[in-house]
Amino acid sequence: MLLKEIGTGRTVEAAIADGAKKLGVDPSRTQYEIIEAPKKGFLGFGEAPAKVYVFIEVGSEQTAVDYVKQVLGDMELNAEVEISRELNSEGGKILKIKGEEAGALIGHHGETLDALQYLSNLAVNRQNEGNEEEAPKITLDIEGYRARREETLRALAKRTADKVVRFRRNIALEPMTPYERRIVHSCLQEFRGVTTSSTGSDEERRVVIYYDAKTAGNYRGRNGNRGRNRDYNRGAGDGQTAEAAQNSKVTERSEESADE
Repeated sequence: MLLKEIGTGRTVEAAIADGAKKLGVDPSRTQYEIIEAPKKGFLGFGEAPAKVYVFIEVGSEQTAVDYVKQVLGDMELNAEVEISRELNSEGGKILKIKGEEAGALIGHHGETLDALQYLSNLAVNRQNEGNEEEAPKITLDIEGYRARREETLRALAKRTADKVVRFRRNIALEPMTPYERRIVHSCLQEFRGVTTSSTGSDEERRVVIYYDAKTAGNYRGRNGNRGRNRDYNRGAGDGQTAEAAQNSKVTERSEESADE
């Protein structure tokens, strides 16, 4: 993607610096094309500044890096941004923010980090206007926060799904971002006895985990005990409790041993 600005100044060098400033990059990274050379004039008359096209070829990730660096500078945070070799699930780049003060950008459950990621992608989209092909979404990460958060969400999803099956009661999770909701939906896609869907709007949108008797079967809970579902009690006779049926089986096995 080619970014360009028109710079002006008393000299060509000054005009280049002006254009680079508008682009938010160091002049050494740019190329230029002179539109008008400066004119000295005589006794203050006829003087004209230099005018140049200043341009730079950048990838969408570099636009995001420059934006994040600008935010870090405005917030006076001592942190660095680097482009990871890893790709996110959409094939986009992952930008890693590192530094002792980088943690301040995470926020509660990553809300601040998500907001910065959204604005970074917005900056990329603005620079990419007019291009037919949309740039892949860029992910921001701070000291491995994304991986830790995903692990926490998966554990929460499985733990809650287990409760849903054991108590046959639907449970709504706390409001989450679209990225976090996708993690929960994906995690429970093959979990027996539950289905999931999102409900609510805007910042209150959340995942609800529903009990599904059709797929519950003889599901065993995380503690090894069978869940409270109809399938578990099917082993008992009519009017007989599951506990009674189990005791009956134990008695039958004992009698068989005695006969031997």
